[in-house]
Amino acid sequence: MTRPAFFPFGLRPGPGPRLATGLLLFLLAALGGCAGGGSTFTQTGQASYYADKFEGRKTASGTVYRGGRLTAAHNTLPFGTVVKVTNPRSKKSVKVTVTDRGPHAKGRIIDLSKKAARKIDIIDAGVAPVKLKVVRKR
Repeated sequence: MTRPAFFPFGLRPGPGPRLATGLLLFLLAALGGCAGGGSTFTQTGQASYYADKFEGRKTASGTVYRGGRLTAAHNTLPFGTVVKVTNPRSKKSVKVTVTDRGPHAKGRIIDLSKKAARKIDIIDAGVAPVKLKVVRKR
């Protein structure tokens, strides 16, 4: 006796309800990982802030750095990404827009503008632990 051929998801040659059902199941399986609700980027580590000498200089994105704006430098997030930065010690958060690349100091994950650093109380410390969460990707 010969064994019948195996067709994944009921995809047998020729038209019929099994073909339609099989295609539907295949599409649902393939698109399951793409359908919203994906993982959100988060990161924990050390943050610092820009020194005053960078005021007015061009950033990697081409914009001019202004310490009075809510901006940041991150090594991998696309320019224009909005990130919520939380200081776990003070429980304060601020939303910043990535406009530059960095930080270039080992062990740091983000450089904040002076205004952003002030809002989450890391000015006195200079470097402090933070948690990042992407709010809106560019």
